[in-house]
Amino acid sequence: MDQPAPPPYREGLPPQPPGPPGGEQHFTASETVRDLVIGTADGLTVPFALAAGLSGAVAANPLIVTAGLAEIAAGCVAMGLGGYLAARTDQQHYQAERAREEQETKDYPEREKWEVAAILHRYGLRGETLTRATDAIAADRRRWVDFMMRFELDLKEPAATRAVQSAATIGGAYLVGGMIPLAPYMIFAETRPALILSSILTGTALLGFGWLKAAVSGLPRGKGAAQTLAIGGAAAAVAYAVAKAVGG
Repeated sequence: MDQPAPPPYREGLPPQPPGPPGGEQHFTASETVRDLVIGTADGLTVPFALAAGLSGAVAANPLIVTAGLAEIAAGCVAMGLGGYLAARTDQQHYQAERAREEQETKDYPEREKWEVAAILHRYGLRGETLTRATDAIAADRRRWVDFMMRFELDLKEPAATRAVQSAATIGGAYLVGGMIPLAPYMIFAETRPALILSSILTGTALLGFGWLKAAVSGLPRGKGAAQTLAIGGAAAAVAYAVAKAVGG
């Protein structure tokens, strides 16, 4: 079977050599995963801690459900808005730094070229190779500024829709996470069985969430699951103990 012809050279770059059969696999959705982690973790632990705390002070599931739903609604708005503002701040910071870098390449071109050379020097370029690489980068202002943003400031331009996506992801994850510990209080009329089932569901969800978070991050899965469960359990235990002590 004839092999497909390699693509033509591009600006002196040879064709791409063979690699892994399925292509290189790298996890790149770090921002989305971070938002899911923030929303789901808080959604699981905060409503669970609130419901557990109230169950230690009152024995009225309708009141616990009402308070839990109010907390979930407030949490969705607060967490989603927080994610939106954080993403907007990142975007504004990037644009401000890029504008400053563009101005510096105009006002102090030789200094900026020296900074390019210093960065390339750290990567092992020397002599004529270093000079040619520096001149090639500085020959195009957009490419020059892109290089400085990435390698001098370690900044990557956020996606234009990042703020809205972050708000929706965090808020949605908080809503889904929050309904897990609260659902048993909607099913059972008595507080004790609702608390037991809520603890089981939330504990299982925390274990699974911690395992998945560690898996996509390349960390030990068992350790990640145990840590997530321990944090959620500690928050709920403290809330329950305080409510029990205050409410008698």
